[in-house]
Amino acid sequence: MKSLFVAGTDTDVGKTYVTAGLAVTLRKLGIDVGVMKPFAAGIAQKKGYKSEDVEIIAKASQTDDPENLVNPQFFPIPASPYTAWKNLKIKPKISTVISAYKKLSKSHSMLLVEGMGGIMTPILKDYYVTDLIKDMKIPSVIVTRTKVGTVNHTMMTVEMCKKYKIPVKGIIINDFDSDGYKVKELTRDLKNLTNVPILGSIPFIKDMSDSSLYRIFKKNLNMNLILK
Repeated sequence: MKSLFVAGTDTDVGKTYVTAGLAVTLRKLGIDVGVMKPFAAGIAQKKGYKSEDVEIIAKASQTDDPENLVNPQFFPIPASPYTAWKNLKIKPKISTVISAYKKLSKSHSMLLVEGMGGIMTPILKDYYVTDLIKDMKIPSVIVTRTKVGTVNHTMMTVEMCKKYKIPVKGIIINDFDSDGYKVKELTRDLKNLTNVPILGSIPFIKDMSDSSLYRIFKKNLNMNLILK
């Protein structure tokens, strides 16, 4: 099985929760799944993983891989790796990330790699999340939302994947916006406009337990397409 990069159309579209749900579902299907978030940023937690996002996906996968592999680099401010580099003088370490990815890939049947922000989030001056995906040589799924403006963001994300020759397995709609498009209409429009499969939509999740995530993801996503 191949690894999968969980990319987003923007920050706060639900990449972490989608990654967690996929990890639980794949694990329940009997697949040895590992997780990774190459770069994370924000206020460091006092206990456990520095990043709350990393803790969520690691817990979902029930893996005990070292933190320096699951999250090779953490920046203690909420910013892109490029901005964190400029503000904190901590340069993003691409070679360290790729090395960690290769090690984790050999340890698991499948690896879910969660991105940071949108697909063009800068890591170095001329190196973006798209470059990282290309260097990892893995396909991507795109997480989007229903909020008005999402069609533009999703189409631009798909176009950048085409430009960088990144295979896209499909789009996952995270339906957590109460004032957004109706999922049925958005599914129709994104499918017609992007020619990319819509893997399904995930409703707002209150219960993050294994049983809840498995039930919701198994019911609402086309796992066959994801595993194809």
